[in-house]
Amino acid sequence: MSAQVIVSYDGTPNDDDAIALGRMLGAAGAELALAYVRHSREFDPRREELAAHDAQQRLARGAQLLGDGEVARHVVFGPSTADSLAELAAREGAALIVFGSDYRTPPGHAEPGTSAQHLIEGGPVAVAVAAAGLRLRAQSAIETIAVPLAGPRNDAARQTAAALAQALDARVVGPGDGPVDLIVVGSQPGAPAGRIALGGAERSELARARSSVLVLPAQTPLAL
Repeated sequence: MSAQVIVSYDGTPNDDDAIALGRMLGAAGAELALAYVRHSREFDPRREELAAHDAQQRLARGAQLLGDGEVARHVVFGPSTADSLAELAAREGAALIVFGSDYRTPPGHAEPGTSAQHLIEGGPVAVAVAAAGLRLRAQSAIETIAVPLAGPRNDAARQTAAALAQALDARVVGPGDGPVDLIVVGSQPGAPAGRIALGGAERSELARARSSVLVLPAQTPLAL
């Protein structure tokens, strides 16, 4: 079965947060996969053997953290991590790529790193960014989901939040109802269908986020 959710994993602590969020979203019934991007192959055969082994070891650790020794694992090559993951998502038919936050992010906040930010700037696939430190409560579940922006711009976000809440036995709450586990944000009005495009209001919500976030392409509700 092709993966519906790809977790970007390189073995760093903030990518352990991505594993935690991937596991929580996997509870909705989604098929997960782990992916590690190598930017080039080594010319020396021995160095290439070591690099290939290192990549597999990283993914094996991710599978262990995920608690699924059978999870699909991909090592992909490309100069751009974001583009390589987007191509993998297209091949797999995946609807979502999960990232950890930037390594400088304070605990409890979600801040896209370089690769996630690249996909948020016009990418063709939904992007989730795990709140920093989520790994420390990896056995928790998504219990509350918020859609902070009103109006037709967030129809896809509201549909996604409702579907996730039903699948996860979670609640959709208002933005002023206290801490939440996941914020869902849609693209700005007028954005090309199937592409992420954020306006000022959407960016402000992401900057204020005190939870993991899920960003959707325009007119594209997420179905797991």
